[in-house]
Amino acid sequence: MRIVELTEETRKDLLDHLLKRSPNNYGKFEASVQEIINSVKEKKDEAIFSYTEQFDKVKITKETIAVTEEEIKEAYEKVDPSLIEVIKKALVNIRAYHEKQRRYSWFDSQPNGTMLGQKVTPLKRVGVYVPGGKAVYPSSVLMNIVPAKVAGVEQVIMTTPPGKDGKVNPSTLVAAKESGVDAVYKVGGAQAIAALAFGTESIPKVDKIVGPGNIYVALAKKAVYGYTSIDSIAGPSEILVLADETATPKYVAADLLSQAEHDEMASAILITTSRELAQQVLKEIEEFLKVLSRREIIEKSLDQYGFILVAETMEEAILAANEIASEHLEIVTKNPFEVMTKIQNAGAIFIGEYSSEPLGDYFAGPNHVLPTNGTAKFFSPLSVDDFIKKSSLIYYSKEALKDVHKDIIQFAKAEQLTAHANSIQVRFLKD
Repeated sequence: MRIVELTEETRKDLLDHLLKRSPNNYGKFEASVQEIINSVKEKKDEAIFSYTEQFDKVKITKETIAVTEEEIKEAYEKVDPSLIEVIKKALVNIRAYHEKQRRYSWFDSQPNGTMLGQKVTPLKRVGVYVPGGKAVYPSSVLMNIVPAKVAGVEQVIMTTPPGKDGKVNPSTLVAAKESGVDAVYKVGGAQAIAALAFGTESIPKVDKIVGPGNIYVALAKKAVYGYTSIDSIAGPSEILVLADETATPKYVAADLLSQAEHDEMASAILITTSRELAQQVLKEIEEFLKVLSRREIIEKSLDQYGFILVAETMEEAILAANEIASEHLEIVTKNPFEVMTKIQNAGAIFIGEYSSEPLGDYFAGPNHVLPTNGTAKFFSPLSVDDFIKKSSLIYYSKEALKDVHKDIIQFAKAEQLTAHANSIQVRFLKD
């Protein structure tokens, strides 16, 4: 991790450097991902069984691909009861937060014989992808399933790669069951995304796919978009801490490391108006690295994408934060709420030194599925809105249409769409 003076040039260089982490730069893997998708589309179950054996070293069949009630019961027996209680507590907060996002149909009737409105309908079936690999994330299970259920999705199915024993991680299964999942299938990678997008003999086609994954999963989601909807193409995790001289160096260092441990491409950035704080944070990071279990991953992350930027003023620091548009943004300043009002681009904003990023990851309630790699400039966190669709409602009585029919005809003729004009005009021709 390095300390850099914040200038227009260093800000631009940093933005260019961070963009190298974008999923749009994964092109070299696209051909192999497309091959997997085409195979699953054509051979269905046969293909996903074959890929699971090839990549996960597990043989599954149509009889074993779906997780059974017995396997779920077994998972509950393996998970520490205290962790199950924590999952249940987190669920209360997550569900309560997302219930406030609910949308309802509305109608607006006017005395002139018109009625306009919007009909809100939940998606019928949604697929949630849960990764295996380097770490297990039951928290992501909660964050993806709960808003779908709150939205009223009829069927939420989950896919996740099995372990070498042919089983799904117990804590993942418990989180899924507590969240209200309807079915769980033991398949991962690009083949799982293809199965959800096109359907197989065992796995039904879904209307939308959500959930994080590796490069192959991200590219598969990108490739099937249009055949089904997706949440986003997520890039590596990132945190930006905006701090002044009042911040506690140990807290800032700990929070930066909390994201750097995700993977080697994660980004951890501190922007501060205090050079003294910058130097103290570096020292605290060195001390933490002596004891943290994922030290090797953290060091690679910080070497490549860890920065401490020293700004002349808080206004310059805020400008840079808005340009970076980080997935997670912590504000640790003398007046954090005032600074918050000036933030335009961030996935989630954590205010004050006791609102550290892991609070949002696990427990507070807001969704931790967030826009990455600068996309917070135009994308939002996963929400109930992602699991509904809206239909416009239009009703005009004969009298209401008569009042405006000549205007519509004129508009249609101006666009040389005579059949459009005729569709209106024919209703007012004298018999």
